Amino acid sequence: MSVVTVQLGQCGNQVGQELFDVMRSDAPDVHRKTYSAVSRERFFRQTTQGALEARAVLIDMEPKVINHSMSEAAKSGRWRYGETSHFSQKQGSGNNWANGYCVHGPRHRDAVEELVRREVEHCDMLAGFIPIMSVAGGTGSGVGTFVTQCLRDVYPSSFVLNHLTWPYGTGEVIVQNYNSVLTLAHLYQLSDAILVHENDIVHKICSQLLKIKQISFSDINRVIAHQLGGVLQPTLTPVSCGAYSRHPIGIDWQVCPPPASAGRSRSLSAGSFNTSLANLLILRGKDVYSADTGGFEDPAIYTSWLPPDEALSLWKSPVPFNKYEKSATLVSNSQALLRPLDDMVRKAWNMFASRAYIHQYVKFGISEEDFLDSFTSLEQVISSYSELQ
Repeated sequence: MSVVTVQLGQCGNQVGQELFDVMRSDAPDVHRKTYSAVSRERFFRQTTQGALEARAVLIDMEPKVINHSMSEAAKSGRWRYGETSHFSQKQGSGNNWANGYCVHGPRHRDAVEELVRREVEHCDMLAGFIPIMSVAGGTGSGVGTFVTQCLRDVYPSSFVLNHLTWPYGTGEVIVQNYNSVLTLAHLYQLSDAILVHENDIVHKICSQLLKIKQISFSDINRVIAHQLGGVLQPTLTPVSCGAYSRHPIGIDWQVCPPPASAGRSRSLSAGSFNTSLANLLILRGKDVYSADTGGFEDPAIYTSWLPPDEALSLWKSPVPFNKYEKSATLVSNSQALLRPLDDMVRKAWNMFASRAYIHQYVKFGISEEDFLDSFTSLEQVISSYSELQ
């Protein structure tokens, strides 16, 4: 079963290139031939000359980032992108979601769908798509949302798993909260699952765990790619995805969630432990079959109306990941994103109430009613997750 990755915008193309590099640097040895073969089939195709090409489509409104990603892949000597797998135009969409979604997306729909179709035809059996994008920018969020909608329309029986990079809370672009609201409200209706990485949390990983002094976007992208690899690399069983992943790090096999006190509060404002709807725990490497993971079956972790044995999926693979002797990846559909989502919607609403920058969206075709529909959709998500108990 093969997966086609769609890299969108500057963030999506940089993260995607790092992800494929992680996949190939997770080099197999002679004892892992089956694992290696499954990994290659899922994410790469072999040319008649024997080269490995990523099952990917690269899209941006500026050619610079795409050209750099393709050059870096070719220099690795382990894999490359297809020569006709990319689309770019020298007409940047700036930071306006509406320009990407209403103008550039529809204008280039036929070209993009043709690139995807060619990549799909290289798959013996297509499982689905992984669009990789930011939620805050112009191309990654606007065009990315439009392309996701196209994938859903053209390939209705294939899964669509969106990977999103969440912006820094302190702000990257002034309209990032508008862009994020519009992106998330649309993808909530389109995607089978959304996997999110928060820049603020990844930044802490770089600083506190990796001890990087001057953290660059390359460092951030590398950590995100490494986490994604921990989720997406085969366990020789089907892989499902939820809403959040943690960094695979070397550990002792005493795998436990944070302690939960019986009298804890579950309200959003109380800074409480996150209640989960479902968790996927992936263990890789040495001694996985003797790992004690009973703590993840604690009913206190999960909503009261769902039995823990139905909420927890546990997959184990003796094959180590990317030079780690032991690693664990947790994918959790929980309240973890509730606070940043609530903050983002609140900030966007405050701007909307003062009518700040609304005209920049209206002129490209996004109405005030579109904003209100998006606010309503996300406020319902916030309400539903806030009430988990």
